[in-house]
Amino acid sequence: MAAQLDRLRHVDYRKNGRVATITLARPEVLNAMDSVMHTELAAVWEDFEADAEVWVGVLTGAGDRAFSVGQDLKELARRNASGESPPSSFGSVGKPGAPRLTDRFDITKPLVAKVRGYALGGGFELALACDLVIAADDAVFALPEARLGLVAGAGGVFRLARQLPPRVAAGYLLTGRRLSAIDALHYGLINEVAAPDELDEATQSWVDDLLQCSPLAVRAAKQAMWASLDLSLPEAFSAEYPCERVRMHSADAVEGPRAFAEGRPPDWTGR
Repeated sequence: MAAQLDRLRHVDYRKNGRVATITLARPEVLNAMDSVMHTELAAVWEDFEADAEVWVGVLTGAGDRAFSVGQDLKELARRNASGESPPSSFGSVGKPGAPRLTDRFDITKPLVAKVRGYALGGGFELALACDLVIAADDAVFALPEARLGLVAGAGGVFRLARQLPPRVAAGYLLTGRRLSAIDALHYGLINEVAAPDELDEATQSWVDDLLQCSPLAVRAAKQAMWASLDLSLPEAFSAEYPCERVRMHSADAVEGPRAFAEGRPPDWTGR
């Protein structure tokens, strides 16, 4: 895996202390995702989840024009013409980089999407798969697949209807209409809108808040929240959440109350 990470071409992956930054790095094509990028991202997600020293991830796009415009449709057209790309529907099984973030349900660490410019198609679906979304006021979101004879198969069909009122989601999903950052904030689809020159600072503020919390408590809350969305309250209370089992018996679960009682900041270890 380390050798793979040393040869990344279309993804920039950097770690700084407890934070990993994953940058989609094809700005010349608005960070469109080709098979190389998908394959590289698969290695990145494996490393991100496995590295015990990393507690938070930030996903963003290179340049100031786009987070990502989604699938590289020129590559897809070539693969279709050559017969390399069989018809596909929902999920990434059998595709380069599978399982991709959008159907990789084993990532327990919090992911923050930092969005500037276009987040279209698969780019929007990546943002929807993150836990927090911080956007510049020039960000534009859309799922235009229906206009291309395609379907938002990387989770857009499912996540948009869970994160927006269904009627609102249908309006954007079935027409491909674009959604401004302000409207996305209004609907609760993103967490904050900032001026482009303040986007880094706004994102860092959320990352700093995440790092003030016990990483095990954050993972337990993340897992329980997303896993219980379709459960009744009695079912949610009685369901099993592996991350919560780890937190319950951790040193962090003892450290938090002790630090509060002693009037000092907690020393989280993630163990």
